Amino acid sequence: MIARRTGSVLALAVVLLTGCSAGSHAPNAQTAPASAPGTAVPAPATQAAIALLPGMPPPLSPTDVYAADRELSPAVAGHLPRVYVPNSESNTVTVIDPDTFRVIDTYPSQGREPQHVVPSYDLQTLYVTNDLPIGGGSLLPIDPRTGEPAGEPLPVRDPYNMYFTPDGAFALVVAEADRSVDLYDPHTWEQMGAIAAPDCPGIDHLDFTADGRFALASCEFSGRMAVLDLIGADLVKMIDLPGGRGGMPQDVKLAPDGSTFYVADMMADGVYTVDAHAFEPTGFIETGKGTHGLYVTRDSAAMIVTNRGEGSLSVWDFAQQRIVRTWFIPDGGSPDMGNLSADGRVFWVSGRYNGEVYAIDVVDWTLLARIPVGRGAHGLTVWPQPGRYSTGHTGVMR
Repeated sequence: MIARRTGSVLALAVVLLTGCSAGSHAPNAQTAPASAPGTAVPAPATQAAIALLPGMPPPLSPTDVYAADRELSPAVAGHLPRVYVPNSESNTVTVIDPDTFRVIDTYPSQGREPQHVVPSYDLQTLYVTNDLPIGGGSLLPIDPRTGEPAGEPLPVRDPYNMYFTPDGAFALVVAEADRSVDLYDPHTWEQMGAIAAPDCPGIDHLDFTADGRFALASCEFSGRMAVLDLIGADLVKMIDLPGGRGGMPQDVKLAPDGSTFYVADMMADGVYTVDAHAFEPTGFIETGKGTHGLYVTRDSAAMIVTNRGEGSLSVWDFAQQRIVRTWFIPDGGSPDMGNLSADGRVFWVSGRYNGEVYAIDVVDWTLLARIPVGRGAHGLTVWPQPGRYSTGHTGVMR
């Protein structure tokens, strides 16, 4: 098991791993659940009653978890404006200048199946997740001041995706093939434990509650969701989505007010809603074929939804609670994962099946550029991003 959180400090030095002394490397350590999957998670009575994850920066607004995502942090001063594209079939990273829409570099990912480019919690490093399945894998660090690799790849088990706890204490490596979320020290990259999710095949995307104490993770190959307790490092609940075990949930995103999780489902062709306190499904939003990625706009008013199977984007309006636009990429495409430009005007998204990247003006709704990259273009990151800290994935900021 890993050390429990006490006060505002994570007792990382007091790590109790079976057969290991404190601070030793234990790549297969796992935590034992404190309660059986299926146990209900208590819901706080009001937003004001929520106790934050110890050490987590308080939200700037009680009604908007993304309120800090309007301005660039001083921490990213000197970082180059770039778009980083991991090409999972070419085993390369393509670097694009967002001002000219031109590819300015392509280099090896130094590992197999690069899936996402993930900004670190402190905004100082970008990590390419090389997802070599079962027992292998690595993170290639990139220096955002140069746009180039910064040192040798770090050995990390099966990193399909990666997130950071909202207090910055742990890197959460989503070991998809191993059905586990592995906890690493984000400075030493020593594995500190793991949250096993044996009934969550294809665990891949997640997001955090407004208080930072829980995460909701998608199980791509079972039509289910997993609720993770980040204080106890436990799996506390499995949720069956209404579409059944044939569903394929993908990206997960918390509503700005913290009340609802949105879950894209590629087989359901839409987005499920899940109560972010009771962790129960509450509804479904039809969007388009192959629903995949979810991106909250800079003003927190809307959410862009990528429909990979039909080459379209849908726009969900939070206030109106409805889809207000569906826009198709001219001549087709396969929009997958990406992010907004720092000013929020341009949406950059990979074309997974087309080996290209789309730059889309989401004010005038025009295609600005279609840029050829490598095969299997996937979780691209636009950098720098506004916000105080990164919770991972392709630059989810708070």
